[in-house]
Amino acid sequence: MAVTIADIQKLRKLTGAGMSDCKKALEESNNDIDAAVELIRAKGKAVAAKRSDREASEGCVLCKAVPGFAATIALKCETDFVANNADFVKLAQDILDLAIENKCKTLEEVKALQERLEKVLTQNRLLQDENRNLTNQNRDLQRDVAHLSKKTDKNRKKINDLMEQ
Repeated sequence: MAVTIADIQKLRKLTGAGMSDCKKALEESNNDIDAAVELIRAKGKAVAAKRSDREASEGCVLCKAVPGFAATIALKCETDFVANNADFVKLAQDILDLAIENKCKTLEEVKALQERLEKVLTQNRLLQDENRNLTNQNRDLQRDVAHLSKKTDKNRKKINDLMEQ
């Protein structure tokens, strides 16, 4: 079965991977989305291992305190472009919130939350896509309302002209 653009876009939404990586993963997994996600994760780990010797000198540091518990998280990256990206800061905030929620005291405890974090990331991506779609629908509705308003004004004018005759 051929790989479709819809499948590629769905996989891209779930993983954040590039279009060509998504297409290759779908081809290798015979269009099995779950298997493709695992292939992309494995490839991501391999890429991360290659880059492990590179210095991550930028990042985001967040702190949060709730009654009886406090945590600080430092999430590093290689460039200031990534560090200043709203999605990166949101990721750091999500990790911090999970650490607070689970009262994690060590990095290992935070890492154990990875599966839950991956679900949060997937939900975040889907919500962003839904937000974009709703924004587009809202823009389309506003355009339609403006168009109908003009038509209504024209029809009122015609009715008034007919009534004056």
